[in-house]
Amino acid sequence: MTDDNRGEEPTDDEVADGGEASDASRASSGRRSDGGVARDAASFIDAADESLEATYEPPMSLSEYVEELFENPGTASHASKYLLQAIEAAGRRTVVEEGEEKQRYCFFDDPHNDGEHAILGNTEVLNAFVDDLRSIAAGRGKDEKIVWLEGPTATGKSELKRCLINGLREFSKTPEGRRYTVEWNVAGADSGASAMTYGGGGPPEPDEDDWYASPVQVHPLAVFPEDVREDLLAELNARLDDHIPIRVEGRLDPFSREAYDFLEEQYRRQGVEDLFSAVTDPKHLRVKNYVADVGQGIGVLHSEDDGSPKERLVGSWMAGMLRELDSRGRKNPQAFSYDGVLSQGNGLLTIVEDAAQHADLLQKLLNVPDEGSVKLDKGIGMDIDTQMIIISNPDLEARLNQHADRSGSDPLKALKRRLDKHEFTYLTNLSLEAELIQRELTNETTVWTADSYDELAARIRQPVTIRVRDGEGVVREKELAPHTIEAAALYAVVTRLDGEDVPPGLDLVDKALVFDRGYLQDGDERREKEEFDFDADAEDGETGIPVTYTRDIIADLLHEVQDRHHPDLPVEDVVMPRDVLNRMAEELSDTPVFGPNEKTEFENRLVPIKNHVFTEQEDDVLEAIMREKRVDEATVEEYIEHVYAWVEDEGIENERGELEEPDPLKMKVFETEHLGRFDEDDYDGTEPDAAVEEFRAEKVVTALNRHAWRHRDEDFRVEDVNVKEIPVIETVLGSHDWDDVRRTFPDFDPDQWDDPPSGTETASVKSDTIRNMQELFDYSEASAELTSRHVMGQVSYRWE
Repeated sequence: MTDDNRGEEPTDDEVADGGEASDASRASSGRRSDGGVARDAASFIDAADESLEATYEPPMSLSEYVEELFENPGTASHASKYLLQAIEAAGRRTVVEEGEEKQRYCFFDDPHNDGEHAILGNTEVLNAFVDDLRSIAAGRGKDEKIVWLEGPTATGKSELKRCLINGLREFSKTPEGRRYTVEWNVAGADSGASAMTYGGGGPPEPDEDDWYASPVQVHPLAVFPEDVREDLLAELNARLDDHIPIRVEGRLDPFSREAYDFLEEQYRRQGVEDLFSAVTDPKHLRVKNYVADVGQGIGVLHSEDDGSPKERLVGSWMAGMLRELDSRGRKNPQAFSYDGVLSQGNGLLTIVEDAAQHADLLQKLLNVPDEGSVKLDKGIGMDIDTQMIIISNPDLEARLNQHADRSGSDPLKALKRRLDKHEFTYLTNLSLEAELIQRELTNETTVWTADSYDELAARIRQPVTIRVRDGEGVVREKELAPHTIEAAALYAVVTRLDGEDVPPGLDLVDKALVFDRGYLQDGDERREKEEFDFDADAEDGETGIPVTYTRDIIADLLHEVQDRHHPDLPVEDVVMPRDVLNRMAEELSDTPVFGPNEKTEFENRLVPIKNHVFTEQEDDVLEAIMREKRVDEATVEEYIEHVYAWVEDEGIENERGELEEPDPLKMKVFETEHLGRFDEDDYDGTEPDAAVEEFRAEKVVTALNRHAWRHRDEDFRVEDVNVKEIPVIETVLGSHDWDDVRRTFPDFDPDQWDDPPSGTETASVKSDTIRNMQELFDYSEASAELTSRHVMGQVSYRWE
């Protein structure tokens, strides 16, 4: 895969092909550098118009809004229910994590943003978070809870924040996800009415500029008197096809209440009988939709934000506006800024990021979830409907437990009781870590999906090419050779695994492979994850090498020229798996984030990684050498069909539609020549002995039936089987060893590999192998040369 740095201007380190002259030439010809047809400015303006037209609706009257609710009640949802709707609307998909199949909400793949801020892994944590939302939304015992997401750096917590913002923003643009609030206009109710405002600014212009939206996105149904609202909600929930009813319990926000009270007083003085109709007349009140975003339905308190607790939570009084709007000795809510995190997040979501930096606020949030109210001032309260989430590193827990030894007199006990903790951990899946490393190094954001583990394995091992500008301004194309990302990811994952529950005879690499695949393949034997007694309470993912460390190691290597040379190939621009593994281990001692015990432990876990990666490289070289001797899948499928029919005592349908006996010679030839399991002594002519019969029944048909059971449906047929998923067959396809090479190429000499004499069998084998490695596994010629040299260097020691 090549990183083209699409969508960004070239930086000092990553530049696009071509110079100024070629760019100008392409512009004049209407062609882009990627070969596409250039679009003119007008087309982008038109696209923007269409996007906004689909996003925003014209303001409507309160009556029209209620009629709209009867058609689509879900748009009236309270905050936690709306967040749940947005998550569920994106659907779910099946993933394998820690060796088990799990259902994952696609919302957390950041689908609306092309996966840029997808949260990789931690599916169980995210599912538990959604379950909590479901309980909170339904009012089943967790209403008073504040969701707490904790974990070490680089575990996806910040990605979750961005993913929530992106997902809610895009969902609110859809018809089923519309979010509404109210806007007011007091002009015309009384000729002496003063202009409305909030948070500063001069007098408004007439007409449209007389309209002011609720500064805290108040729910339109909050306009109704409480008893009428209860009846209206009962009618809506009766029409709602959902087990979670809609709740709207808050009053109008202070700014809207100021407008409502003013209008009510004016019309009461005028003797108007239908006061509510007069106050909510379309000339005074309109319902408008808004796009959820930071500052409008989503409040985010960052670590660097400061101010008094009240300023950070709800906002501040504007001194100049107070002097202008103060009346009858009281403060006017129009003079409030409403820029605190709860004000911004009212109606949907409030996030306190890096919560340890705002520990002083947490106690002040105690009563917000269950009482749903905060105060602007002693005499002015504001009802809040928001789902609160706090995000922190593990340091917050230490601060919360500072008085734990005081037991019942712990001043933080009430706060801790209200926090519902979900722990993010480091990834323990090889494929997810490989995907994350690749995302960190390139601009690729597409979430990896695969129909089989073979597809996923191909992505894990794939090379990556990145264009880098060196210190002299020269652009060099650097290659992370096949298995390089895989090696780095595997090392990081292995440092995160608990070794106490690894069964005898296995190591942490085996545990990592089980977690990623869901099984462990050992020759013919396939052991499913359920067969391993891994401890459910093991400390997997709690510590280890973070992805940022791995990313920085590889980034440094990309800017270095490797100390190796070749007369024809740019081997100095290839980063090999062993380059990354060695550097990751070497730099541990200079990295203060790791303690002395961690450094020693991580260094001790390196050797099994190197051995595993070498085996992967060796398999590539062997398969490339023996490419012409591979067994094609059609031959394997034919063998399976005959064995299945033979064991089940059934016939095989030929091309004429006739049933005939399975061919004993075909089965024997496959078993002796391709499988290499048996020889002539195991047969009487073509009749198999007991060992062959047992092999066919136990190793082939039993595995076939197991596969059929896992993938059963009414139309299952033998020919539908993916032959690679049968362990014994998976081993056969393209599986060779060095004895096969010796028999096939009797004059081959691995000692000559680096520079084989012209005209020798070794030279011919090497030429074919390098080409095959490029075609089969996406090696470049340079990385194929380096990898095959490394493998042959080890093979030559044991060749004789």
